[in-house]
Amino acid sequence: MAKFMQWLSVEKQLHFANYETLWTWSTDETALFWAYVSQYFDVHFYTSPTQILNDAPMPHTKWFDGATLNYAERVFQGRNNLKPALQFYDETQILRSYSWQELERQVALVADFLRKQGVEEGNRVVAYLPNVPEAVIAFLAAASLGAIWSSCSPDFGVQSVVERFQQIEPKVLFATTSYQYNGKYFDRTPAVVEIAAALPTLNTVVLVNGSLSVNELPVVGWQEIMDTDSQSALTFRAVAFQHPLYVLYSSGTTGVPKAIVHGHGGICLEHLKYLSFHNDLRAGETFFWYSTTGWMMWNFSVSALMLGATLLLYDGSPSYPDAGILWQLAQRLPIHHFGTSAPYLMACQKNGLHFAPNALPNLRSINSTGSPLPPEVFDYVYEHIKPDVCLASMSGGTDICTAWVGANPLLPVYRGRIQARCLGCAMQSWDEMGNAVVDEVGEMVVVKPMPSMPVAFWNDPQQQKYLASYFEMYPHVWRHGDWLKIYANGSLEILGRSDATLNRHGIRIGTAEIYRVIDGIEGIKDSLIVNLELSGGKHFMPLFVVLQAGVELDNDLKNSVNLSLKTAYSPRYIPDQIIQAPDIPHTISGKKLEAPVKKILMGMDTQKAANLGSMRNPAALDFFVDWRKNHTELLCQG
Repeated sequence: MAKFMQWLSVEKQLHFANYETLWTWSTDETALFWAYVSQYFDVHFYTSPTQILNDAPMPHTKWFDGATLNYAERVFQGRNNLKPALQFYDETQILRSYSWQELERQVALVADFLRKQGVEEGNRVVAYLPNVPEAVIAFLAAASLGAIWSSCSPDFGVQSVVERFQQIEPKVLFATTSYQYNGKYFDRTPAVVEIAAALPTLNTVVLVNGSLSVNELPVVGWQEIMDTDSQSALTFRAVAFQHPLYVLYSSGTTGVPKAIVHGHGGICLEHLKYLSFHNDLRAGETFFWYSTTGWMMWNFSVSALMLGATLLLYDGSPSYPDAGILWQLAQRLPIHHFGTSAPYLMACQKNGLHFAPNALPNLRSINSTGSPLPPEVFDYVYEHIKPDVCLASMSGGTDICTAWVGANPLLPVYRGRIQARCLGCAMQSWDEMGNAVVDEVGEMVVVKPMPSMPVAFWNDPQQQKYLASYFEMYPHVWRHGDWLKIYANGSLEILGRSDATLNRHGIRIGTAEIYRVIDGIEGIKDSLIVNLELSGGKHFMPLFVVLQAGVELDNDLKNSVNLSLKTAYSPRYIPDQIIQAPDIPHTISGKKLEAPVKKILMGMDTQKAANLGSMRNPAALDFFVDWRKNHTELLCQG
């Protein structure tokens, strides 16, 4: 980021004293900022833009009108001889490396194969694959042709995959017949057969391992493609800036997942900006994020290649054969930028993982997303992992396939907070009257467009789904659905979903505030809280907890929970009951299902309250159904 500021000073005569003034300029002069980002990174346009940004309000904004480029070409622009392009490690504990030359060769072979299958610009190519090199290779091959990519990981159930892929009518499916997790083998052959049979537009299935037959469909092995005697060089089709690159999906907790379309140009510019300026990623460094192909962080991670970094892929459990496996990789390879989630770091803390201060000399940043990072985890990382690492809590989403807010190498790390709003992100916290507030909790809104906002929702020609998702409350202003507190020094906290807020007797309580306290209590493994509005103006706020093995929900533990919440916040945060549950329901991506649980407790049928295909553990809802049946009198009191 400092280099960018220097470049602006020398090349554009723009001088900024600090990050605050740079951020203000980047959001005031939106079009100019993104134009300069494209120049700074030397993004290759086949045809130049006639206009950077039109005058239409969100979501009708058009970026870089007239410009053509290709995301995959920008990936290979990062090619260098410093380190491998890809490295792959799984539970077999065998490391595989791919040079840039080998990566390009394999991408060219797959692109040539797809071309022979009739795949053209705009056709869809999908994958049911774990986090393996073949997924990256197939994605880049599809992108090079202007085809549209979409992927799900093999832990997704058949229904959830079909609900996603049927919408976009794919032509080719890349799949695996098995995967390994936590030392166990999972056969996915029947699932692949079902998925392929449910996609009538398919003309080919490519298997990265195993064998199967699907009706009349040709089935091709990955190795067959690699053994092809093809001399075709890798070429790139020039596509419009907003041409679809890939389709991601909403969590689909209450219905069919919405198919969110992201474009070549917006993803290219946004990922270059965040990874370089905010993550401080440099050529030759190793970038790692523990992810699956069904999470947007997989798509985000691939973009590390654009900066000439080595992308490390890991497939398997983060705690097999032991809880330290990923940190051992960080020491061995080494890893310079380690990406994970708050629950993983909390698990490391509870497992007592500890390293000497100089045990990870090459580790420069630890990045966490998915949920807020509790203050205690900041303490743990700096005391037990590495004292001088940049610990970055970040937040974004599938909606923009990046982070709105996150790391900043120019600023201090604030315990329990996110460092700053990212460049180009005009985020504000709004009160009930629509006024921007500081040092107060408000609705998270973004008042200026960003190029990685969706170019469209699939099958949404009138943009009805798009408008309903983000612009229903405030016309032409993006409402993200989170509670946000921006502090005077620019740091911030995200306090949970505003649509899952506990509105108790007129007092708004963010669920993330509750979980932050509960996560720090010894003996509690997971938790979920809802507030039920009963008749007669009454409220009932139960806290459901999953306990560590051998722990009992006795009065001492209940008193500890209540006292902790009262001390951290106020007596209004104390639940009406603390109830032990066997499991907490989560989406496949790890989000707690607060709204569906609330609906079930209020009497809604499970099938209507939640989309079971989007869940990691749908059986967890059974407990809440039974609890409702056994406590009908309590829940119907008035």
